[in-house]
Amino acid sequence: MNLHRTSFPGAILERGFWLYAWRISCGEQKFFYVGRTGDSSSQYAASPFSRLGQHLDTRANAKANTLLRHVRAQELDPLKCEFELLAFGPLFPEQATLALHRKFRDQIAPLETSLAQMLRSRGLHVIGKHGASGEPDPILQAEVKRVFEAEFNELPKPLGTD
Repeated sequence: MNLHRTSFPGAILERGFWLYAWRISCGEQKFFYVGRTGDSSSQYAASPFSRLGQHLDTRANAKANTLLRHVRAQELDPLKCEFELLAFGPLFPEQATLALHRKFRDQIAPLETSLAQMLRSRGLHVIGKHGASGEPDPILQAEVKRVFEAEFNELPKPLGTD
């Protein structure tokens, strides 16, 4: 048994349209996962804190644990990994109707793709698919780039080096 510690700002509990990136380390392996709240399955936009629990749900019948499935696909034991979540937002508040939800979902989806592409262009290993159609809002895209570039300045270790 060990003592573990987690801390977070209360603001991460706010529902709405957020972008987030995970930094995952497992032994010598390091990779990244990019996501968003406010998906296509409903009119609701969860908080990043809520998505954290869903993404790492280890129950056999879990449905929203995409990140956990990607970690296991890398043939890694998630119980031996370190996870860091960086959440940016909310870019937009949660909406009252499905029609309004779709309007904002369609604005944040290309930003998610843009963020994943930015991390890949830096030589970082990003897992998952990011292929939203449409062009991101250039002002929001610049803000997302500014925030995340400062955080993700590491480069992958060349193969064969220690």
